[in-house]
Formats: sequence, structure tokens, C-alpha cells
Amino acid sequence: MTKIKCVISYDGTHFSGMQIQPNNRTVEGEIKKALAKIHKGESIRIYASGRTDAGVHAIGQTFHFETDYKLSVHEWKRALNALLPADLHVNDTKQVPDSFHARFDATEKEYRYYILNAQEKDVFKQNYVYQYPYQLDINMMQQAARYFKGQHDFTTFSSAKSEVTGSKVRTLYDVSCYQDGKWIEFILKGNGFLYNMVRIIVGTLLEVGRGKLEPSEISHLFAKEDRQFAGDTVPPQGLYLWNVTYKEES
Repeated sequence: MTKIKCVISYDGTHFSGMQIQPNNRTVEGEIKKALAKIHKGESIRIYASGRTDAGVHAIGQTFHFETDYKLSVHEWKRALNALLPADLHVNDTKQVPDSFHARFDATEKEYRYYILNAQEKDVFKQNYVYQYPYQLDINMMQQAARYFKGQHDFTTFSSAKSEVTGSKVRTLYDVSCYQDGKWIEFILKGNGFLYNMVRIIVGTLLEVGRGKLEPSEISHLFAKEDRQFAGDTVPPQGLYLWNVTYKEES
């Protein structure tokens, strides 16, 4: 058997998330359909680096699968892209060792979140950014972002619906935000993220930007370990899984 690692991008607008669900269109479902066609009807299991919710996009999601078909990595890429829908694309394929696992071998994930900070709605961008009309203080948000860096218990900044039963301690290597005119970009890099964690952190930074929360208050929120003390969960369409880094790449 050969193990193949794939890096994919997708427009999450018309997907009900990454993970396969009965009666819903999902990224995993479309990939499994394509692999089944290549394997003459055989169901091939795939293992992704993690889930993304409905409406969330990806630039560099990763998954792996095992096969006994003797195709080159270039042939795998070409075959999959010939069968996948227009809103899902294989960017890269690579043969990896038998020990490789797309989820458990990931050492860092990078997410980005985009806001269009303008009064007027842009109907052509509504599925790809969060359109936020309120005035924001980017300097205060940048100050607050620094408090998220490092190792913390992120219970306050994860959904109450999180399925994680063990430790909610995670390490963030970078949390930053930048403004370019009416565009605001958030970049978050870490060794792992809890359910809705990125969207709640961004929502909390928006509270700071509007003057509802002081940057220094962020450090006190960690100790609360209670979701209700953090900001709102911002919508999914502004979120992008940007990159997944592995041991052999770091």
C-alpha cells in the first residue's frame, strides 16, 4: 500500500463543512466520491488535518489516504482534479512514509480571518469576508492580540459545544492583525485550535477595537474559563485555513 498526502483548497460557501455528513454536501464527501471512481467503486477512507465548519474556506487543508493503485503523484493530482467540483482543488500531492498521519503529525496550523470594515455592503464579497460597519481602533486590537500569544487554557475562547474532554491548553505562536484601508487581516498560528477558537478570539478583538474591552483585560479572561466572558463568535465566511505544517517541513 502507498500513502498519499494531498494539499487542497476549497471555497466553503456551498459545503456543509469538511467532515462527511449524511444528506449534506461536504468536502470529504466529494473527495471520497472522486477516489471511489478511480478505485472502481471501492470506498477509500481519508484522514484530514482537521475539520472546518460550513462556510469556512481553505487555502492549504491537508489529508492523506492509502491505496494499492500504482499512480505517480502527478497522476493522482490530475485524476482527482478531473473528478472534483469547481469549488474544490488539489494543489499538491506527495507520497509519504507509512507512519505519516495528516492530523497527528501536524506541528502548526495557520488561520487567517478577513474583515471588510466599511459602511456599504459589497454583495460580491459577502461569502468571503465578514462585512463589519463599526469603527475600530486597530492599535488597541494589536495590543490585545499580544496577550493571546503563548501557552494558555483557551476554555473561555472555545465553543461551549466543544467535544474536547481533555486539556484545552494550546500554544499560539503568533496572533496579529493588520489594516490596509478598509481591509483588516487577522493571522493566527498555533499547535492546535479548539472548536470556534479562532472566530471567538477575533470576536473578542473586535470588542477591544470598539472600546468595549481594554487590551489588558484579555489576560483576566483566561482565568474565567467560561465562554460567556469572551466576545461573539464571528461568522464563518471570513475564515480561511491557510496552511498546515508538518515535522518534515518545519
